[in-house]
Amino acid sequence: MASGFFALLDDIAALMDDVVVMSKISTKKTAGILGDDLAVNAEKATGFVSSRELPVIWAITKGSFLNKLIILPIAFLLSSLLPWAVTLVLILGGVYLAYEGVEKIVEYFFPHKHDVASIEEVNLSEEAIILLEKKKIKSAVVTDFILSIEIVIIALGTVLGKPILFQILVVSIVAIIATVGVYGIVALIVRMDDLGFKLIKRSANQKGGMASIGNLLVKSLPWVIKSLSVIGTVALLLVAGGIFTHNIDFLHHFMEAIPSFIKDFIVGLLVGFIALLIIKSFKILKKMLFFNNN
Repeated sequence: MASGFFALLDDIAALMDDVVVMSKISTKKTAGILGDDLAVNAEKATGFVSSRELPVIWAITKGSFLNKLIILPIAFLLSSLLPWAVTLVLILGGVYLAYEGVEKIVEYFFPHKHDVASIEEVNLSEEAIILLEKKKIKSAVVTDFILSIEIVIIALGTVLGKPILFQILVVSIVAIIATVGVYGIVALIVRMDDLGFKLIKRSANQKGGMASIGNLLVKSLPWVIKSLSVIGTVALLLVAGGIFTHNIDFLHHFMEAIPSFIKDFIVGLLVGFIALLIIKSFKILKKMLFFNNN
């Protein structure tokens, strides 16, 4: 009886060793998408009133965990029952990301008159600020959902053919690492200035190494925040283009002579513009039909 129990413990230990090894491999394979995920979500998590930044990031983080709780069981079921459906969902998500990236570019060159740079730059009522926060949180969670699908599918691809328990353990670990890692770094980015001020206060006469680092953090934050918008937009197009080139044979062999990241960006840009034109055309047609009916 005792030998059987210890044999079971030995099997569990061996399984966990394999899980740890495969989790490392899966994490390495998803490193690129995690970098894009960080850039995209960091850009979406900025622009709030300072006192609301961490609560907003926590709200987005909870939404990200919920996304993965929804995605994981569906991904396991589809991969075993309808493998083609996983690819279809991935491509549709890529279209959404490409559309969002191109829409940001178009809005930069042709900004809407009612757009504002950030919540803290205008005088709004508390109710209006909460509504804007909810809107940005919803947008961030939707984008996270698409990126989470990509992360889960890539991680799942590294353990296909393995027992289902092994797949669940490995992909779940990668999903948790992705969420905690990405939003932990996002929280650090948006609180750079607070850390900088604390370092300055702790330094003697506000001079020395700590003060220099603190001043650097404080002065760097505005540049980091501004760059996140550009990096996030580029990341959206790169992720979208990567989805298309990796899952559509024609696009996989499209412009093979150029570096893959440039090809992914071009493909994402083209698909985004097509999606934007279709949606804009649909909106114009809808308005025309509405006016004609009235």
